[in-house]
Amino acid sequence: MNPNAAPFITTRRAMSRRRFLRNAGIALSLPFLDAMLPPFARAATSGSPLAPGAKPRRMFGICNNLGLRPDLFFPKDSGAGYTPSPLLSLLQEHRKDFTVFSGVAHPNVDGGHPADIAFLTAAPHPASSSFRNTISLDQLIAERIGTLTRFPSLTLAVNGGGRALSWTGTGVAIPPEQSAASVFNQLFLQGTPEQVAAQIRKLDTGRSILDAVAEQAKDLQRNVGERDRSRLDQYFTSVRDLEHRLQESKGWESRPKPVVSVAAPTDPTSAAQYMAKIRAMYDLTKLAFETDSTRAVTLMLNSVGTPVITDTGETLTDSYHNLSHHGKADEKLSQLKIIDEGHMKLLAALFAGLKSVNEGEETLMDRTMILYGSNLGDANAHSTTNLPALFAGGGFRHGQHLALDPGGIYPLPNLFVSMLQRMGFEDQKFASSTGVMRGLDFKGA
Repeated sequence: MNPNAAPFITTRRAMSRRRFLRNAGIALSLPFLDAMLPPFARAATSGSPLAPGAKPRRMFGICNNLGLRPDLFFPKDSGAGYTPSPLLSLLQEHRKDFTVFSGVAHPNVDGGHPADIAFLTAAPHPASSSFRNTISLDQLIAERIGTLTRFPSLTLAVNGGGRALSWTGTGVAIPPEQSAASVFNQLFLQGTPEQVAAQIRKLDTGRSILDAVAEQAKDLQRNVGERDRSRLDQYFTSVRDLEHRLQESKGWESRPKPVVSVAAPTDPTSAAQYMAKIRAMYDLTKLAFETDSTRAVTLMLNSVGTPVITDTGETLTDSYHNLSHHGKADEKLSQLKIIDEGHMKLLAALFAGLKSVNEGEETLMDRTMILYGSNLGDANAHSTTNLPALFAGGGFRHGQHLALDPGGIYPLPNLFVSMLQRMGFEDQKFASSTGVMRGLDFKGA
């Protein structure tokens, strides 16, 4: 007998990797299971915010994936009496509303530019060929309270280029919306009765998926190993959860959308209008929070390969990405400074807008946690330590510079734990966190 025949025989006995459960016109694809591997391969590889009437808290995560000039961003001294850096001086009006961090990083998140997709997940080694992402902070929040709003979350990008901040629990990227006008229409423009009815019918088709394939699912669970049964239990639980969320969404389809007294935004047509695009997304996020259309928003500010038009209408002579790799050339550094200042001015306008909206005795800023930061500590060097990070609003005691680690590796995921707890959850851990954010305390109830 050919000694090489056995592996081919065992491979044919393995469950098909394309295996589906089928019934009543429904095809439910399976997760990857040990049973889908050949037996010889298996041997080698073995080893309170929930209340509908609760006063909402929200989170807004922003990643500028080209970072900020470290010499212009980080203050030279720390504590509540820190001297604002050149960039932070543009936020001086809101000094008591934000905390600036230095010395933070995502442990084991390396690889330079590819690290942006791990900014809200902290999944290690994103540049690795075997990388698989984990759930992002916004999607964890959306899983828990997403049914309380019309949209569980909003995933946005400026010059997206396929870069995603939001990732599901199974490591799937949620494609970001790049058109502020399109998102505005989804948020605030009511469809015709026929369109609403059609959308409800679509949601109905998502109901009872597992019921339709129940017998096949039971047979499958009986015929696989213990590890596969556990994976299938988790998978089917996820499907049930999705069905529940679909039914909750069905209720939102029949409710009128909020009415706002602002005109729909016009999308800038050129990638060079980078700052105008950011401004439109910030305005849109404010409206979404103000109308309680969602409580979790992410925004990827992706690098742009054309010269940027500044807030004063000036067109710079080199592309943003090239400027970030300045090699300490004075001309590039001066143009990069203009872009970084533009970012801070837009952030100041966002803060002012959120503070202008009252929610009882508080403002929208008081109820919204805003994380602005980057996956790169220094874009010129592609470093992923000592990340620029600024955290505003959300009911924390602010007005300070927290210098957390001279080596630049204090876990930024500790902030995510603090944010989850401020949302009202009891989480003690997120990704590589070691606790809550040191020196950052709650303010009020």
